[in-house]
Amino acid sequence: MTPSLPDWLVPVADQLEPWLPALTLTGVVMAVASVVAIPLFIARMPSDYFTAEYHPLSHRHPLGWLLWCLRNLVALILLVAGIIMLVLPGQGLLTILIAIMTSTFPGKYRLERAIMRRPGVYRGANWIRRKYHRPPLQHPDDVFPAEDPDHGD
Repeated sequence: MTPSLPDWLVPVADQLEPWLPALTLTGVVMAVASVVAIPLFIARMPSDYFTAEYHPLSHRHPLGWLLWCLRNLVALILLVAGIIMLVLPGQGLLTILIAIMTSTFPGKYRLERAIMRRPGVYRGANWIRRKYHRPPLQHPDDVFPAEDPDHGD
């Protein structure tokens, strides 16, 4: 016996059916790209990324605001694609994570430091850096204590 969709979902499924091959291919491409890109991002990250003061790109580059807008537009597209991939074939959570990494929003660096404070994440990131012969990342608590959530943002 084949499971059937609820009546309310049948019209939605019929509309999305032509898109399934493209969405599946997009999910596979995103999965492969993330397997390649995330380690490269971690390896290229400065070792003091989680302990240094944050300086927005707009202050360092003459086209800073344009680059900021493009960066956040790409992040928004990735976020929407990730949310769609939560219910359709694809790597939804991974795409959402890449969208967060790509974007700029208030509290982003605080969130990144909170994630990096998790022992498994910190060890995993430094394991990747060792594979690329890079120095280990400095732990966020080396400069920003965990009890000071507002410092640096």
